[in-house]
Amino acid sequence: MKALKAAAITAVLGAVLAGCGSPSSGGGNAGGSAAASSDGDRTLTVYAAASLADTFDQLGKDFEEAHPGTTVALNYGGSSGLAQQLIEGAPADVFASADQKNMTKLTDAQLNDGEPTIFATNTLTIVVPTDNPADITSFDDLHKDGVKLVTCAPEVPCGSATQTVEKANGVTLEPVSEEGSVSDVLGKVTSGQADAGIVYVTDAKSAGDKIQTVDLPKADQAVNEYPIVSLKDSKNAELAAEFEKFVTGPQGEEALQKAGFGAP
Repeated sequence: MKALKAAAITAVLGAVLAGCGSPSSGGGNAGGSAAASSDGDRTLTVYAAASLADTFDQLGKDFEEAHPGTTVALNYGGSSGLAQQLIEGAPADVFASADQKNMTKLTDAQLNDGEPTIFATNTLTIVVPTDNPADITSFDDLHKDGVKLVTCAPEVPCGSATQTVEKANGVTLEPVSEEGSVSDVLGKVTSGQADAGIVYVTDAKSAGDKIQTVDLPKADQAVNEYPIVSLKDSKNAELAAEFEKFVTGPQGEEALQKAGFGAP
């Protein structure tokens, strides 16, 4: 009988202790789920043009610090490719494009939550390796025999802008390759695979002493406007709206201007 009473007491104590367990250990506790939801452990997925990489890397970290428990997952690439991925159903919360054309593709597909906001502008320049092996000192030098010029593909914003500058100058360039993003163009120049490339002024600035810049005539004829928008199917709608406001607000404006972007 004593043994049976001891076993019963032990069972009751075990049940009581189990009921007093920590909510974070699971077990379907409603209070635990609410705490996890309000405290963070959220991932905000941002699709952004490759030319925004350096700036958005920093803004992403700043946003995480201001929103404990939040992770900003940044996916960079050519705006045309990113827009297509989103249209095909890729999950994301925010889209920042390097031009209006690819943002329009997104809004035409009715994937936006609200109207896109222009938050920056950018223009093009010519970049060459630091040692400038092809001795390129002007736009006309891009036509010299044997010069390995690299540009963005026409469907990418920097490629479309390049075509606009070509028309403004009345010339047709003959690149040895057309890349899917401006970062790929810059990479080929800095690695010595190309004698020259046409990139955004912000990319040239971020490359520092890895390149030299050469003036691109009539670059002001192709000013790219950068729009940003929260996405309708975002699972973090409120957080997405906050990130959009963060980028378009004073802190975002300061970071963008420091990187060489123009004002909207």
